[in-house]
Amino acid sequence: MSKDLTTGAPWRVLLVFVVPLFIGNVVQQLYHLTDAMVVGRVLGVQALAAVGATGSFVFLLVGFAWGMTSGFAIPTAQAFGAGDARAVRRSVAAGSILTAAVSLLVTVAAPLLTEPALRLLRTPEELVPQATTFALITFLGTGATMFFNYLSAVLRAIGDSRTPLVFLVIACTLNIVLVLVAVMVAGLGVGGAALATVVAQAASVALCLNHIRRRVPELRVRREDWDVTSVDLRRHLHLGVPMGFQASIIALGMIAVQVRLNSLGADAVAAFTTAVRVDQFAMALFNSLGIAVSMYAAQNLGARRPDRIRTGVTQALWMTVAGAAVVGAVVALSGSSLVRLFVGPGEEDVVTMAAYFLLVNGALYVVLGTLFVLRGALQGLGYTAVPTVTGVLELVCRIGAAVVLGAVWGFNGVVWGNPLAWVAAMTVLVPAYARARRRLERDEPVEVAVATHGAAEDLVAPQP
Repeated sequence: MSKDLTTGAPWRVLLVFVVPLFIGNVVQQLYHLTDAMVVGRVLGVQALAAVGATGSFVFLLVGFAWGMTSGFAIPTAQAFGAGDARAVRRSVAAGSILTAAVSLLVTVAAPLLTEPALRLLRTPEELVPQATTFALITFLGTGATMFFNYLSAVLRAIGDSRTPLVFLVIACTLNIVLVLVAVMVAGLGVGGAALATVVAQAASVALCLNHIRRRVPELRVRREDWDVTSVDLRRHLHLGVPMGFQASIIALGMIAVQVRLNSLGADAVAAFTTAVRVDQFAMALFNSLGIAVSMYAAQNLGARRPDRIRTGVTQALWMTVAGAAVVGAVVALSGSSLVRLFVGPGEEDVVTMAAYFLLVNGALYVVLGTLFVLRGALQGLGYTAVPTVTGVLELVCRIGAAVVLGAVWGFNGVVWGNPLAWVAAMTVLVPAYARARRRLERDEPVEVAVATHGAAEDLVAPQP
């Protein structure tokens, strides 16, 4: 069910939109949490470390593809806000073509790079066989992952954050069942855990496609809509590539961290892997707010409502501050208990290291939440340069922490890479959004990729 985000009290519109999105993000994290819990407790810490050793490399490629699909949906939201039905359908067609092309590229190329990349990252030799298996199966399922992310994004672009939630719940339930069967019954090891997630996401894609075909005429692409032009593709790539690049920049920082962790041993890898699982689960709120603000800003930009954009972003910032206080306190104070859900008895070193990670991150979630909201607002307005610059700064900070602080303080030094990256990004995002807000206050046009019957229309000012 589509929903217009250009009417009603901004805070209420955002809250109604973000609640299903938040629940959906939490459910999505259950894919990864289920894998980690089953692998860690059934197959052991070494298997858990093997899965963790693939994280940065997988995210480098799949994260780029995921970021691109999110960017492809922004022109859809802008066109929907402008009330241009044909432009919405053409945007979906262009995004689908690009998603298919990137999926094919990653599916073919990534498996060839997997084992050499793991060795280049200095993955402990005893982890390489299981890590390679997990990564190969994950990459072979790239198409399912990308298309579910893309279809969910275009549904959100027209204001529907509930339907992806329903499909995620169904897919997560299926995933839990399949992981238990594959690992505990069939004895397929870490490969079975990866396969279960791929199958569950493929089921989600089928559900999304059937739903759009039957109940969402706004997104139902007609034959003539597939005749996209190079202008249509460039318009989507203009937003998609920078968002994918941001994810890849973050992944490069993760790779530097992974190299350092690998040199610190399997316990450090397992601790970081476990802590990141909990951390991602906790950050679902901030990620949801960022996505919600992005779609909200895009729709209101298309509708030429700069007043609503200013008010909505301000209210979203208050929401993220309140959420960060609650979530941060829970994670910081309950870190050890949460970590023990993933590891068996006798792994106190892993628990201690992971709990320190959660204490540091949880105390600074307010910075991260603000970062998500401001970056989402700029992306929804069509700004790509500033979010990319923030990604570069995050990369520098994570590499610096891994190389310098990691060499001095070991695991505890590596942990500080995230907070330093968040603070560095904020030094650019805050003044950039302040400039964008001033332009909105003066009602200056902003240059964005809104298509009106296939033609670009200048609505907002050039990027800072």
